Amino acid sequence: MCGRFALDAKTDDLVRGLFIQEPAPEDWWQQWRGSYSIAPTDSAPIVRDRSDGRTLELVRWEWPKPASRPRGAPIINARMEKLVSGFWTPAFTAARCVVPMRGYYEWTGEKNFKIPHFLHGDDKILAAAGLTWSMDLKGERTRCFVVITRQAHDALGEVHDRMPAFLTPDAMDAWLDPIKLDQHGRLELLGTLDDSSSTMASTIRHHIVDRRVNSVRTVDPNDPTLIEPAA
Repeated sequence: MCGRFALDAKTDDLVRGLFIQEPAPEDWWQQWRGSYSIAPTDSAPIVRDRSDGRTLELVRWEWPKPASRPRGAPIINARMEKLVSGFWTPAFTAARCVVPMRGYYEWTGEKNFKIPHFLHGDDKILAAAGLTWSMDLKGERTRCFVVITRQAHDALGEVHDRMPAFLTPDAMDAWLDPIKLDQHGRLELLGTLDDSSSTMASTIRHHIVDRRVNSVRTVDPNDPTLIEPAA
């Protein structure tokens, strides 16, 4: 996890659900209409605070590999266990964001017979912890994001051994605080994220959905039945 997720909420619902005071700009309706199949390299809304209040932005889901790493698919997730030191430390220190989700997909079974599951909470939007950064991508300066994942808790381990690190409302306030963290602050916030995501894990449920969601190339991302239980 997490390789695909859904977010069907209207922009104003996102604004109210994530406690942003100002309504979203009018042009958001042209930029974002929701998707039931958000895949790597797609753009999706994130929430961040740059010291002048929380904003909703449309950002590309990927994190290009550094030149020293082997070529291949872009990085889309960051392990919670590796936030305090190493590759993710700069973004964890100063560029945290929230990735709103209705839910996300995981698969079980053999390669050619994958069974898709939709994992979700209640009717409210889930707030996944994320990191964001502006970087050069194919010659253009592009803002990107990744979803932070953690070891799965409770029954979720039956579907996949990892899951997004979801935030409670109080933890989201701490996560979006634009303060630049020192080592003590990083350790403290990591503890908050661990506690919050453990609490949220117990609220996540899952059901099997139709296999047409398996193909990101042919699936209709505007089809709301993608997240419904399979017949």
